[in-house]
Amino acid sequence: MTSPMPVLFVGHGNPMITLGDNVYARAWAALGAALPRPRAILSVSAHWFAAGTAVTAMAEPRTIHDFHGFPPALHAVKYPAPGDPELAARIARLLAPIPVALDTAWGLDHGTWTVLRHLFPHADIPVLQLRLDATQAPAGHYPAGQRLAPLRAEGVLVVGSGNLVHNLHTYAWGEPTAPFPWAVRFEAAVRAAMLAGDDRSLIAFETLDADARLAVPTLDHYLPLLYVVALRTRDDRVTFPVEGIEGGSMSMLAVRFG
Repeated sequence: MTSPMPVLFVGHGNPMITLGDNVYARAWAALGAALPRPRAILSVSAHWFAAGTAVTAMAEPRTIHDFHGFPPALHAVKYPAPGDPELAARIARLLAPIPVALDTAWGLDHGTWTVLRHLFPHADIPVLQLRLDATQAPAGHYPAGQRLAPLRAEGVLVVGSGNLVHNLHTYAWGEPTAPFPWAVRFEAAVRAAMLAGDDRSLIAFETLDADARLAVPTLDHYLPLLYVVALRTRDDRVTFPVEGIEGGSMSMLAVRFG
């Protein structure tokens, strides 16, 4: 019997990380080399966060440069992975009774391609994105993730892309800064909950640490973790293949189940 695909959460951080040679780009490349080759990838990115659930359903998703103020070299990056309209329809059926729009306008945003171009640099694996429904509380996202469980046995790699700690108001742009103590504490609390299999606390993340709302001032970068956690099984080993906190307040932690 073929083993189910692992599931990943990746802290994608500052999009400039994807350019050049650095510790995170190398770690993502090593992680990709250690993974079984998926037949397709479903990315749950922090950067597609709007009302309603949707999945990209085009044959050729565009590369979206959804940021401003970065150099031309970053805007020039393309990740020309194909899509998979049939798989999109399958995902919509799995998520029922949640209404799911089959989207042909979005594409692959930087939460997806900045990481995937190192995990799978040839861009030859079909990639789809799932839109995070901004109208739902965390408790609504976790069961949506559970409905996607059959994908693991079908060779689909689900990748959540966000950051466990993501506070841009305190982020030190371009300056070497030690991790803020509250960022370290919250990341440690999340890690401990994952190791303990305490999904309830991960959903109600405000209960994990007194500084949770400082670490997670908005939900968009945290919610992709819940899809990944919802897909793990009792047999899955938990590992942290990438670690680090950038700019004092942005966790680069990657989590692998399976």
